[in-house]
Amino acid sequence: MSPYTGSVSGMSDEIIDSPTGWVAKHLRTYVESNGAKGHLYHGRPTLLLTTVGRRSGLKRRTPLIYGRDGDAYVVVASNGGADDHPLWYHNILALPQVEVQVEAQVFAAVARTATAAEKPALWEQMVGIHGEYADYRRKTARDIPVVILEHA
Repeated sequence: MSPYTGSVSGMSDEIIDSPTGWVAKHLRTYVESNGAKGHLYHGRPTLLLTTVGRRSGLKRRTPLIYGRDGDAYVVVASNGGADDHPLWYHNILALPQVEVQVEAQVFAAVARTATAAEKPALWEQMVGIHGEYADYRRKTARDIPVVILEHA
């Protein structure tokens, strides 16, 4: 059963969560508790980002560490420092209309990559929240995007 009360155009009700063990457990805990459990993951604030698969058209949900920039939420497309962008990032490039859950609040948002002017301050903020981002950047030649999620 989906916790979402709203729907973004083109999104069906079925949501596919990661089959990776620890990620699936985190998602399940977050959704089943309506964000009361799982919002803080190892002391870091997390949100659930639901995108539409660019090829499949299916809704895919991912937990991500976040920061804030005014009313917007900020996430990092780090993919653990891999040389490829995470799938969710490719999905938002194709369809930036997403759904976000922060604790019990669920809302439609528009995702965009931070501009070159915005990125340095946002990157530093996110490294302050999750220091491993700095390690991830050293692991790859890929420019790791910072993504801003703005209420739709």
